[in-house]
Amino acid sequence: MEMSNSTLFDPRCRAEAPFSIDVIMQLDIFGIVLFSLLTLMATVSMLVFIEECIYIYKKVPPNKKSVIIWVTGAAPVSSVIATMSCLGMWVPRATMFTDMTSATYFAIVVFKFLILMIEEVGGDNAFLKRSENKSFRISTGPCCCCCPCLPNVPITRKSLFILKLGSYQFALLKLVLTILSIVLWSNGNFSVGDVSANGASIWINCFIGVLTIIALWPVAIMFMHVREALRTLKMIPKYAMYQLVLILSQLQTAIINILAMNGTIACAPPYTSQSRGNLMSQQLLIVEMFIITLVTRILYRRHYDPIPDLDDDVEETKTVLTSNKKVVDIA
Repeated sequence: MEMSNSTLFDPRCRAEAPFSIDVIMQLDIFGIVLFSLLTLMATVSMLVFIEECIYIYKKVPPNKKSVIIWVTGAAPVSSVIATMSCLGMWVPRATMFTDMTSATYFAIVVFKFLILMIEEVGGDNAFLKRSENKSFRISTGPCCCCCPCLPNVPITRKSLFILKLGSYQFALLKLVLTILSIVLWSNGNFSVGDVSANGASIWINCFIGVLTIIALWPVAIMFMHVREALRTLKMIPKYAMYQLVLILSQLQTAIINILAMNGTIACAPPYTSQSRGNLMSQQLLIVEMFIITLVTRILYRRHYDPIPDLDDDVEETKTVLTSNKKVVDIA
């Protein structure tokens, strides 16, 4: 406790985040090994992502290439998050920009994951054909999991468009709000650590939180509808990895930032409490995203053959029955 109190009076604890040269100069042997190992993990994550993109480009049908590349970037967002965290670890004063880049990329991935589930079924027309006379169950998380009395919504082209729009708004508005935040920061009106009611940060972050919940709801609705049909394509573990990236990159980081702003995470010059919390979050994310990248590579490494139409299944069944009947007649 005495050490924690003494650091409060250190002028370096009230300064801004350290420069890169300050970080490098204060590294001991353990710090050098740790930073080198984490940098290697982030580099491997990005190389795995690039290798997976090359594989997808060569092996995947054109209508799925872009979507799958974006989504494999959702869990190697794990490779992007690991790379941005590595940059923020070495350049602490760039943390705001690296975090915004990761969050913006993940916002796009949320929308792309919804599109991936539809494309795995065969696209909009095939999905609507398969889901004729069926309905969406909207009493699911994160918005309405506690409202089982909500009526199901018939699956139509309009309801499918609304689901897409619900996720797309997050990808678009997150980018707009990121640009707005940078503009306000350049004018001195935005600070990540400013949580007062008069600051822009608290209002922008609350608005982004609402947008996030709205965007995750259509993805959950679609997943609940197609999870059985796409079970053979490992859609359930893919969705689990997507949720895990969300929790680690958003919730875990938010908790650490709150602890840092409250002073629970002590200042350790040249790091302020806030920058030390950022450092802890970045180091955790690099390790976590490295593991998720390797797991996701296994999940997406397969032959992307289209799922047979229901009509094709019926025709195949008729053909088999006809063939069996002919065999019986010959006998």
